[in-house]
Amino acid sequence: MTMAVKCEGTENDIFEYQQYQPSHKPASNRPIVVVNHSSIHPPFGVVITTVLYCAEFVSAAVLCSMYHKTDDQFWLGLTITFMLVPSVLTQLTLTFVHRDLGRDRPLVLLLHLLQMGPILRCVEALMVYFQAGREEEPYVTISRKIRLSMGGGTPTEWEVSHSERKLAAHRNAFKRTAVIQAFLGSTPQLTLQLYATIQEKYMPYTRVVLMGITLVSITYGALVCSVLAIQIKYDDYKVRLRPAAYLCMVLWRGLEIATRVAALVLCSTALTYWVAPAVLGNLAFFLLLPWAEFWTRKASLPENLEKDLSKVGTTVVLCLVTLLYACINIFCWSAVELDLAHRDLIEKRQRWGRLAAYYSVRLAENIVLVVLWYFFRSDYYEHVCAPMLVLQLIVCYALAVLFMLLFYQYCHPCRRLFGRNVEDCLRCVCCRPDGAAQPHAEVSLTLTPQVPPPPDLTSQLGLDRETDILDDITDAA
Repeated sequence: MTMAVKCEGTENDIFEYQQYQPSHKPASNRPIVVVNHSSIHPPFGVVITTVLYCAEFVSAAVLCSMYHKTDDQFWLGLTITFMLVPSVLTQLTLTFVHRDLGRDRPLVLLLHLLQMGPILRCVEALMVYFQAGREEEPYVTISRKIRLSMGGGTPTEWEVSHSERKLAAHRNAFKRTAVIQAFLGSTPQLTLQLYATIQEKYMPYTRVVLMGITLVSITYGALVCSVLAIQIKYDDYKVRLRPAAYLCMVLWRGLEIATRVAALVLCSTALTYWVAPAVLGNLAFFLLLPWAEFWTRKASLPENLEKDLSKVGTTVVLCLVTLLYACINIFCWSAVELDLAHRDLIEKRQRWGRLAAYYSVRLAENIVLVVLWYFFRSDYYEHVCAPMLVLQLIVCYALAVLFMLLFYQYCHPCRRLFGRNVEDCLRCVCCRPDGAAQPHAEVSLTLTPQVPPPPDLTSQLGLDRETDILDDITDAA
């Protein structure tokens, strides 16, 4: 293969291979850009997750001390439960990802037993980052992605060093940790403390601080879910989110989660025994939905999900994944659809029909919950303008849906790959002549790339294709 060298005068020299011509479009010219070394980004995601973990753990411990002094055994027991269970799951996740059980690292395991594992991992990641680049190190693999630009996609490859590989492992572990901490710990903790505040008619400072931290943790966990979904669905492309996209997602996720939790808690204060069936019904539906689709297609369990797992172990892992998936969907859109037969466990098609159905049903459910609270509320709310509160919750959830639509229409990093976007879907639904659906205006839409397909770089270089976890969600920050 011939190579034309082009000196840019920068730290990373850029070389161009001969032009790539797809077999089905021989007239297209797409050079492969090769970057000698990739830049190592600071592990912001690792630091943010660690800070949120420590802040929530410490604030919950202080609140437990207050409950102990006031002899509130019921709130004390639940607060400790929602503090320790996600913490233990976090330690197990970090230990499993880094495979520490098979290595002789007693100090690391001791710190995990003391619930200090995230702090240790964060220190390790920072040490790797600050020591990177001091000495020249050989690369361990070559990453290949397509950079999207106004003119289309440019196939790009770059060398990945040992330091970046280690940081990628830390980022991957902490992304999982952030999601687990958010939806198995922070979400029930926020719901509990808000319910306790209304029931006790008292709002201590420590409880307010804990609720604020948990809301930030849940929003950040939902943000991680959204970005991970994009990175997995478009693993052939170099995904780079702009600050406007992050702002749009934060507003979308923050409003969605806050209004959902508020609706559930308000209804539970008025109809305590009627909210539990609604929550359990949601949990059972989203827990069984992926398995029902799996059995309907008569698919088989994915191979190589984890090389050390047996069939039973793979089934257990899939059950835990579906449980986490169900817990996420109770409070917000998970941004992914599970495909238990695929190795990535993610359905890579963007099905707008399911997205519309989820938010339509969730909006209707929230309206029903707040209306029930309005009619059965207690005397505690006599000094609160109940109609205005109901209207505010409904409007806030509608604003969350609006920010979600704005994100997919204008801020999504891969919106150029959409065969149809939000505007097209709304036009198909709202602008049908005489109420008749046109054959080309079906709601079940899939992603159709509008740029030429990615080149088969592995066949050219004779190397296995690497699906990297090197993109931190804060690369654009």
